[in-house]
Amino acid sequence: MSFLRLFGSFTQWPFDYQHSHYPTANASLPVIIRLAKQRVKCRDCDHWSMAQSELVNKYCSISNASKLKVLSALTEDRSMTSIARENNVSINTVQRVLGNCSHRFIDSYEYLPAHLAFDEFKGVDRQLHFICLDGDNHQVVQILRTRYKKTLLKYFGRFSPQARANVKTVTMDLNFYYQNIVRACFPNAQIVIDRFHMIQMLTRSFNSLRVQVMKTFDKRSRQYQLFKSPWKLYLKKFDELEKIHPRYNWHYKDCLTQAQVVTEGINTNTALENSYNLMQSFIQAVETGNTHELKSLINCQDQIGTLMHKTLLTFKHNLTAVLNGAALPYSNGCLEGFNRKIKQIERTAFGYSNFTNLLTRIRLEENQYKEKKPNSLLMAA
Repeated sequence: MSFLRLFGSFTQWPFDYQHSHYPTANASLPVIIRLAKQRVKCRDCDHWSMAQSELVNKYCSISNASKLKVLSALTEDRSMTSIARENNVSINTVQRVLGNCSHRFIDSYEYLPAHLAFDEFKGVDRQLHFICLDGDNHQVVQILRTRYKKTLLKYFGRFSPQARANVKTVTMDLNFYYQNIVRACFPNAQIVIDRFHMIQMLTRSFNSLRVQVMKTFDKRSRQYQLFKSPWKLYLKKFDELEKIHPRYNWHYKDCLTQAQVVTEGINTNTALENSYNLMQSFIQAVETGNTHELKSLINCQDQIGTLMHKTLLTFKHNLTAVLNGAALPYSNGCLEGFNRKIKQIERTAFGYSNFTNLLTRIRLEENQYKEKKPNSLLMAA
């Protein structure tokens, strides 16, 4: 038989008991708190009220400390299943804690960094998502679901004219419509082609020519073996090749240094030799920032391969951006490293089907935690 206590217009009822999970160091021995909450009923309006505690929120059986521990684990490269197992909660609880965090990178359209970097990565449903980074502090500016020109123009068009005028350089690969977006949205920005993508495009062209020349020889010939097994030597800088200590190779049955192998190989074809010398000079000019040498190499008239010629034509059509890539210190290296982190996040989770959850997890692993508004993290059940 329950007893009642009267306080003015309120009636105090017996305690209501609630069981709440509390985190421990050992998840196999969970702690269950039996929490007593006082219930009060208004005699005028028959409205019920219950005393609240800082340990657990209303209508929740998971303590706030457990949710904060789950949130801390979400900042690490771990799956939700392992986090739920460690904290003795369900996977749905971990998902609700994740869903209560904000996935937005920018809340204001009044500022843009002076140096931006554009790229894309493969994410949800194997689609390519657009990513933009600050070239100075390497912080994410924004990640968009698609990389379509219409979407990018609409997004950057939301920023104020002062914010878009503040952008000085935009670093990118040789994606053709990124340059149109920069010219349309950023009136004071210089387009910078990433040095890595330039050298990668040139070395791939040379490697394709090497394979073409190699296939013109008999597979049992010495020339074929000089191109086949030591193919990586042709892609290295000539200054880094071994020039003193020769080594025997059973493929071409001779004892040669690395420099001798490359020299003998490229001397078998004039176009291959010219392409190799062009590639080595181009790499050195990019590393030293010699724009005059770079410009003369792009306008080279020597006999080279067809694919190498197309590569130089591409550089010639984007000559100003290519020269900016060699002269300015900005590159997409920070962005490529960040894309590697995103791939690791996706690999740990065996892929994401929800784009918002992917963005939230990226923010948490970059220690950019921010709660959703107006909801609080501790309201997640």
